[in-house]
Amino acid sequence: MLYWTLVFLIVAVIAGVFGFGGVASAAAGFAKILFFIFIVLFALSLARSLIA
Repeated sequence: MLYWTLVFLIVAVIAGVFGFGGVASAAAGFAKILFFIFIVLFALSLARSLIA
């Protein structure tokens, strides 16, 4: 999951450098969503490992 977040972040940065604003904002949006999903899953797995 974190891999895809970084891929979309890199795509957003490259698209932003070359001036493709729509592609950059869409890729950045996907990266942001995937990052928050990753953080939630990480917190759940951490809590589960501390409980068990």
